[in-house]
Amino acid sequence: MDSNAPGVSPVAAPVRVLIVDDQEPFRLAARTVVQVTPGFELAGEASSGEEGVRAVAHLSPDLVLMDINMSGIDGIEATRQITTTPAPPVVILMSTYAADALPAAALETGAMRYVHKEDLGPEVLREVWEAAQSGADAPRPASS
Repeated sequence: MDSNAPGVSPVAAPVRVLIVDDQEPFRLAARTVVQVTPGFELAGEASSGEEGVRAVAHLSPDLVLMDINMSGIDGIEATRQITTTPAPPVVILMSTYAADALPAAALETGAMRYVHKEDLGPEVLREVWEAAQSGADAPRPASS
C-alpha cells in the first residue's frame, strides 16, 4: 500500500533516544534496549551531565535516558538544564535507587518519570514514551 496515498497515514518517524550515563556497561545495555525496540533509534550517547546537555542541543533527541549519579553536573542538574530549554525532549531519570529512596530534588527537575535501571526494557521504554505523548500526569516513579 502506498503510504503517500490519500487516507493512508505515513509511518511515524522513530523516537530518537539519547543515553546519558557515566558507566559504559549500562550505556551498552540501554543501547541494546533502544536498538531492539521497534519505533526507537539511538540518537547518541554521553558519559557526563555536561556532555548530555551539549548533546541535547546538537542532536535534538525526542527522549533522554538520564543517569542520576555522575561526577560533575549530575543527572538532576543536567535534567533541570535540559527541561528549561525551548521544546525540550522527554527526560527519564534512571538509577539504582528504589523509588522511595530518590533524592528529594530528583522529581522536581522536569523529568517525566523515574525508572530503576534494572527495569529498563522495550516495554518500559514504550510505556514511558506513550505516557509522555498522551500527556499523562508526571513526574512519578515508573517502578520501585
